[in-house]
Amino acid sequence: MQVSNERHGRDRMLTQFRGRAKAADGARVIFAYEASSEGYGLYDDVTDAGFECHVLAPSLMARSQKHRRSKTDRRDSDAMLDLLRAHVLAGNELPDVWIPDHRTRDDREVVRARIDAGCKLTSVKTQVKSLLKRNGFRRPKKLGKGWTRDYRAWLGGLSLFEERGLGLGARLALASYLRQIGSLETEIAHLDAAVCELAQTDRYREPVGALVARFKGVAGYTAMVFLTEMGDLSRFSNRREIGAYLGLVPSSDESGETTDRKGHITHQGSWRMRKALCQAAWSRIRTDERERIVYDRIVDKNPKHKKIATVAIMRRLAVQMWHVALEAQERAGCFCEAEPAPAAVGT
Repeated sequence: MQVSNERHGRDRMLTQFRGRAKAADGARVIFAYEASSEGYGLYDDVTDAGFECHVLAPSLMARSQKHRRSKTDRRDSDAMLDLLRAHVLAGNELPDVWIPDHRTRDDREVVRARIDAGCKLTSVKTQVKSLLKRNGFRRPKKLGKGWTRDYRAWLGGLSLFEERGLGLGARLALASYLRQIGSLETEIAHLDAAVCELAQTDRYREPVGALVARFKGVAGYTAMVFLTEMGDLSRFSNRREIGAYLGLVPSSDESGETTDRKGHITHQGSWRMRKALCQAAWSRIRTDERERIVYDRIVDKNPKHKKIATVAIMRRLAVQMWHVALEAQERAGCFCEAEPAPAAVGT
């Protein structure tokens, strides 16, 4: 049966489930689908209808190179059916993702909107720099570094005056970029205020305050990214689970007699969390003497691979933030899981 991912399609599917369960004398119905950017609406509909539902992490489902080159909806469905059969009949573990409660999902929206706005602003500023390079313009040294008021005024002059040497098309494009930058900066200010207001609610006030007070380089915004992306911190048992969930552990590539061969980090989990941790880690390396010592010690082992040291600081910071925030959550009782959750794996 193939249905559309819309309300009438879902209703039709659930009607089919009820009919088949009734025809089989109330047999157990288990449903599974791959996690995606569509959220958890389908999960809510299926569970509200009284059926068992699993959301599977695509990154944790084993696929051969052949299957990756010939990916179809039918093959994906067959693969998930095989996983469910192995889970029900043999007790194999499913690669479930954690399902956040409705409050966490809603809180994520405003924090992620702030992250996305910041990414868009960075992208537009990069476009401005690329436009200047393409047209042979360099930033005057007297304007210093960064997007200062003088630098913005210089860009505005380039976009307005023909005698500055920029062609008509380039001037129009630059003016468009500058308007976008102004609009995005205004929007970011609104979202920053919204995130700050959310941080002062009963659910986040205690853990945010603890994180900001405990760690240099971790402001309220970074703390909110951590808390909303991680959700219920009590579902993690140790530092290894934290590192694996955030994709900050090395991949393994062992074969035959070759053992303990490690590759790049897995990059599983939230890229937003890794981005926030990276920014906080660099700030801590500059401002915290203890973190600088740890960073230098790792760099000394292999000066050509400084990224390894940065990732180590990120993972170290994530684990420390988990301990502090979990203690604050338990002390304040500010996070109560509203829905049962599977094991702490996934996106």
